[in-house]
Amino acid sequence: MRTATAESGRRSERKPPPLPAGSEASAGDQGEQPAQPEQPGQDAGSRLALKNWRLRTRLLALILVPTAVAVSLGGLRVTSSISSAAEYRRVQDVAELILGVGDFVHELQLERDLTARYVALDRRGGAMLSLIRDQQSAVDAAAQRVRAKADTAGAAFGDIGRADLVRLRGRLDELPALRTTVLESKLPALPAIEKYSLFVADALRLYDETVQGAVDEGVIAGLKSMASLARTEEEVSKQRALLAAALVRNRFENAEIDAFTAARAREVSERNAFLAQATATQRQLFSDTVTGQKVDRAEYLRALALSLTRDGLPLHRIEPGGQAADTWFDAITETGDQMHKVNLALARSVIGRSEELQASDQRVAAINVILVVAVLIVVLIITLVMARSVVRPLRRLRSEALEIAGHRLPDIVQRLRESDSAGTQQVQPIGVMSVDEIGEVARAFDEVHREAVRLAGDEARLRGNVNAMFVNLSRRTQTLVERQITLIDGLEQGEQDEERLGNLF
Repeated sequence: MRTATAESGRRSERKPPPLPAGSEASAGDQGEQPAQPEQPGQDAGSRLALKNWRLRTRLLALILVPTAVAVSLGGLRVTSSISSAAEYRRVQDVAELILGVGDFVHELQLERDLTARYVALDRRGGAMLSLIRDQQSAVDAAAQRVRAKADTAGAAFGDIGRADLVRLRGRLDELPALRTTVLESKLPALPAIEKYSLFVADALRLYDETVQGAVDEGVIAGLKSMASLARTEEEVSKQRALLAAALVRNRFENAEIDAFTAARAREVSERNAFLAQATATQRQLFSDTVTGQKVDRAEYLRALALSLTRDGLPLHRIEPGGQAADTWFDAITETGDQMHKVNLALARSVIGRSEELQASDQRVAAINVILVVAVLIVVLIITLVMARSVVRPLRRLRSEALEIAGHRLPDIVQRLRESDSAGTQQVQPIGVMSVDEIGEVARAFDEVHREAVRLAGDEARLRGNVNAMFVNLSRRTQTLVERQITLIDGLEQGEQDEERLGNLF
C-alpha cells in the first residue's frame, strides 16, 4: 500500500496535459519550447507584387485608373475646344487683315483709275493731278494700316499666305517708284493700268488663303464670297479705268477694247461665282445694296460704248458736251463703292461669326475644365469616404485581434489555471458591427475567441477533476493506513511473544 501510495504521488506530480488551441500557458506547463510559428511575409514575395499592396493602394488604383481615363478624355475635349477656338481666332485675325487689305485695294483701284484717266489726257498738272495726289495720300494711309495689322496677324496664315503677305509688303514699298514711273513718263494708259493691277492682284491673292483652316460652313461661305466679290470689284474697276481713258480719247485702242471685254467677262464670271457661293441673306444684301440709278446708268453707258465701238463710231456720241467721261466715272464708281460696302459687310459678318464661335468654344472648354475638376473632386471625396469605410474597420479588427491574442486570451487562460475552476467567462465581441465581409470576419474571430475560452474552461474543469480524483485517492489511502495502524496497535497490545512484538513494531 505504501508502494501504491508513493506511485500515486509520483503520478500526481506529473504535468497536466497541454491546453488545446496552442495556449501559451499549456506550453509553459509542458515545459517544452513551442514550435516557432512561420513569420508573416516569409514567402510573400516582392513588396511590389499585387498581393502585397496595401488595401488603400488597391482602392486608389481601382478608382484612379478609370478616373484617369475619364480625365484624359475630358482633356482631349478641352484641347479640341481650345484648338478650335484658336482656329477661329486665326480666322478672325485673317478676316480683320483682309478687311484692311480690302480698303487698301479699294483706294488703290481709285488711284489707278484716276491715274489712267490722267495719263490718257496727255496733259500733266492741273486739278486732275491734285486729285491724284490726294488719293495717293488715302492709299498710303490704308497701306500703313495694312502693315500694322500684318505685323500681328501674319502668323495666322499658312506658309503660302505668309509668302503672299511678304510679297504684298514688298509691293507697298514699291508704290512710290510705281507712281514716279507712271506719272513722270510717257507710259500709255493700258500699261499703267496693268502695272497697278499687278499690285492689286498680289493683294487679292491673300483672299484665297483666308479659307485655309476654317471649319465652319458659314465662315467658309463668307470667306469665299468675299474673295469672289473682291475680284468682281476689281474687274469693275478695270472697266472704269479703260472706258474712262477711251472716253478721254474718244475711242478704244485695239488692246484696250480686248482688255475691256475680258474684264467684263471676268466680272460676270466672278459675280456668278459669288451668287453661287453666297447664302440667301448675302445674295439679298447684294441685290439690295448694288442697285440704284447710277448703277443702271453705268450698265447703260457700258453697253452703249461697246455698241458704238462695234459700229466704228466715236464715243462722244454717248453724251454730247464732252462730259461722258465724268458721267461714266461717277456712275461706275457708285457701283464699285456699293460692292465694296457689301464686301465690308461680309467681312464684318465673318469676324462676328468667328468671335461667336470662338466664344462658344471657349465656353465649352471652360465647362469641360469645370466638369473635369468636379469629377476629380467627387472621385477624391468618394475615394476618401470608401477607403475610410474599409480601412477604419480593418484597422480596428486588426488592433482588437492583436489585443485578444496578446492580452485578453492569455489573461483568461491564466485566471482559469490559477482558479482550477471553469466559471462563466464572458467574451467581449470585436467592435465592428457592420454586415459586410469585414463584419463577418470580426464575427468569425469572435467565434474563435469563444471557442478558445471554452476549451480553456474545459481544460480547467479537467484539471479540477483530476485534482479531486487524486485528493479522493489520497483520503482513501489515509483511512486505510490509519485502520492498519490501529490494527497493528491492537496486535501489539495483545502480543506476548517478544519476537512477534518486535516484528509488529
